[in-house]
Amino acid sequence: MTSNAELRDIAVSIAKRAAAIVQQRRRDGVEIAASKSSVSDIVTRADREAEELIRGALSAARPADGFLGEESGAEAGTSGLTWVVDPIDGTVNYAYGIPDYAVSIAVVEGDPDPASWRTLAGAVVAPERGDVFAAALGEGATLNGGPLRVNGAVELPVALVGTGFSYDAETRMRQAEFVGRLIGEVRDIRRIGSAALDLCGLAAGRLDAYYERGLNPWDHAAGALVAREAGARVGGLDGGPEGRRLLLAAAPGLYEALEPRIAAFFGAWD
Repeated sequence: MTSNAELRDIAVSIAKRAAAIVQQRRRDGVEIAASKSSVSDIVTRADREAEELIRGALSAARPADGFLGEESGAEAGTSGLTWVVDPIDGTVNYAYGIPDYAVSIAVVEGDPDPASWRTLAGAVVAPERGDVFAAALGEGATLNGGPLRVNGAVELPVALVGTGFSYDAETRMRQAEFVGRLIGEVRDIRRIGSAALDLCGLAAGRLDAYYERGLNPWDHAAGALVAREAGARVGGLDGGPEGRRLLLAAAPGLYEALEPRIAAFFGAWD
């Protein structure tokens, strides 16, 4: 039986290979392949090339496992494990030459649904930053091989909070409304443009908390495990798991301070 640590090492190895390709394609010149949900939600040819590489490598290494990718969709397996892949998280950053983008690969047990899955291992590789984040369930989280730990005992007024915004203009306006409410209660707010890197940044102490509504499973599968294994509490609305309605992550004390404020706004949204 393959251990969680071995699954993590597979994720790291393949994510590094994919990251090298997308980095080279960025240097060659980005070509936009399509728009998805809106004109601001873009796909580059590098997204598709990287996902094809990842899918092929995982199929060769783990032929019985399932696959869920942002660009190529889902394929069921027979092992009970599914690989959840975002070939470029932060595609708009990537297209504009902003270095905050990453390849994200996780492997989950159970249905490929954040409401019920158990994430066993994951890797997030940010090639322009030279950062390789990795985690295995019960084994801790690392950055370039060194252990990670979230910032602890941070009070709300001095918390640096990360968030993100939808591609849909109307939804962005509502999200901005909450930022306007929260920003006077915290140190400051950051919008980096990659959920995977926000969660890994939290694990590395670069943020104190992170929240977002509207995330897809591949946006947070690996990053949420990295954050958890670094000591963060990660959850959603009404004490449930993280998902499309909400993801909130922070050290436990700060999570408890933020959760009522965030839940009151986003819970009333539905």
